[in-house]
Amino acid sequence: MRIGLFVGTVYGGAEGLALHVQDILQQKGHNVTLYLDPSFDDFVSYQSDIIVIISSTTGYGDIPDNLMPLFQDLMSRMTMMPNLHYGVIGLGDISYGDERFCGGGRQFDALLLELRAQPVCPRLNIDACVHFDPWPPTHIWLEGFEAKLSDISS
Repeated sequence: MRIGLFVGTVYGGAEGLALHVQDILQQKGHNVTLYLDPSFDDFVSYQSDIIVIISSTTGYGDIPDNLMPLFQDLMSRMTMMPNLHYGVIGLGDISYGDERFCGGGRQFDALLLELRAQPVCPRLNIDACVHFDPWPPTHIWLEGFEAKLSDISS
């Protein structure tokens, strides 16, 4: 399957995780492209495919600067994407409060639902206070995500 990884990162943690996810999905035979500075056109080229958003959270539960222009474009254009399937991995720190926790991932998930995109599985929220290394919970989530992709391609 064709999969786009759209990454919001501040200090490189989300990017490192995305590289690992890309490697695993490619080993499973998927055609995966990673986007660190994505455009609206990059995103909508996946309207009938799969995307994964991996986003850290900055400030007061905000989306990182490198992913914010895409988020704003998607919000302002409100292009419905009912054939798009997606997954979201949010990175955050619960010590900043419930409203801010994994805010980047939560905002993208809400917007994609509003655009009528189809979640492959529930959003994964990773708390840096519990998981200094985000890979173990991501690995478990990714196994379930990848297993459900076969249902989509059928």
